[in-house]
Amino acid sequence: MRGRRRRARKADPVPEPFTIDEEVSHVTRVRSEPCQRTRGSFQPSHKRAVSTFKLLSGRESGHSGTGGFSTTDRAYAARKHLPTKGPWCVDDMNSEAYVSQFSSDGSLLVAGFRGSRIRIYDAENGWKVHKDISCRSLQWTVSDIALSPDQRLLAYSSLSPTVHIVNVHSAGKESRANVTEIHDGLEFSNDDEEEYPFGIFSVKFSKDGQEVVVGNSDRSIHVYDLRANKVSVRIRAHSADVNAVTFADESGNVLYSGSDDNLCKVWDRRCLARDRPAGVLTGHLDGITFIDSRGDGRYFISNCKDQTIKLWDVRKMAASIKGRPPRLFDWDYRWMAFPSEARHYKHPNDQSLATYRGHSVLRTLIRCYFSPLYSTGQRYIYTGSSDYSVYIYDVVTGDIVEKLSWHGSIIRDCTWHPYNPTLVSSSWDGYLARWEASGDEDDPFLLTDNEQRTSPYRQAYTRHFIL
Repeated sequence: MRGRRRRARKADPVPEPFTIDEEVSHVTRVRSEPCQRTRGSFQPSHKRAVSTFKLLSGRESGHSGTGGFSTTDRAYAARKHLPTKGPWCVDDMNSEAYVSQFSSDGSLLVAGFRGSRIRIYDAENGWKVHKDISCRSLQWTVSDIALSPDQRLLAYSSLSPTVHIVNVHSAGKESRANVTEIHDGLEFSNDDEEEYPFGIFSVKFSKDGQEVVVGNSDRSIHVYDLRANKVSVRIRAHSADVNAVTFADESGNVLYSGSDDNLCKVWDRRCLARDRPAGVLTGHLDGITFIDSRGDGRYFISNCKDQTIKLWDVRKMAASIKGRPPRLFDWDYRWMAFPSEARHYKHPNDQSLATYRGHSVLRTLIRCYFSPLYSTGQRYIYTGSSDYSVYIYDVVTGDIVEKLSWHGSIIRDCTWHPYNPTLVSSSWDGYLARWEASGDEDDPFLLTDNEQRTSPYRQAYTRHFIL
């Protein structure tokens, strides 16, 4: 999580216009706009918008050819209703909210807080607490959480080499580690090789739920085989902290990683040799804080301390790094403002398809995601921000289509319901806040300006070692 950089040559202060690779632009439009048959039924010009009324009329008339909405028609209609109203309070805690995640079916919301608390909420039953977890052997904070695909197990990590597992559906609302329940530990350290303990920043389950992958401060990626109950893969992946790692698709064969060495790497487990990646993607100018896969084994996005999100195509990766990495300005993202003269500096060997600017990545490893496939066709990218807002970008145009602002502190993470127009933001002000496409303004859980605060504590926590 280093943040120091040397001073570079003076950057060009003129921002470049947004550009995007035509292929990914086309693929995104195809998935998020009315299908060709629907468009042809109503208008000669494909450039004009199709109203929701026309979509409904077409469905009743059978113009889609499916007897209902096509998947693209549905996504187009649903994405007109973004979760921008509110927010309403899901929870009000006395410590910073660090991570949050909906389950794959949207029935559960999981949130982790600094200290030793994780809460699981029933999203289908008034956001009541389904399970209140007191964590085991926590170092500093809950750094990441992951639900297994069957929603039976919850994995949580900290700044230690152990991931703990909780049974989500065990009897009892309270889960106190090794008091009311056993939190099994997956040990990622190797006593024969590890001289110093490391911390884990990123945790993900494979799609079949049989493996857990982590990225850590030991510059490594480790894969744990739950059936064999041991670490099956160890990769010395980067030259600095691995802040983000994820599976590329359902096969589990390919991994994406992002590091404080400014690089995104692609790893094919079928042909690993001497810790060499399948390819490297350059373009970022500072440490990468998060990676989200589109799930198709081809495209992914990364958030970065250079204040950008980049969209990547693994087919454009290089076998090795081209040239010397550029040197950015002398600054530390944990406590300094980003140098204004570096805001529009561009990597000379940028391999990305598009770059999204507007949000802020300071003090912590802020996360970004593709919007849901079902309700938006993955038309958007959304991210937390250190300016206390959630940003929603249009993938195709690069525009900021919405900026959700209410919180009084950094929004480190946010999560969009896989089917409903609901987004939950988790902030260092201690609030979990829920944004909807519509809602009852008389609801007592609607958050007001009088409830805003900069910290869940009476006195703000000021220590500079921040995850």
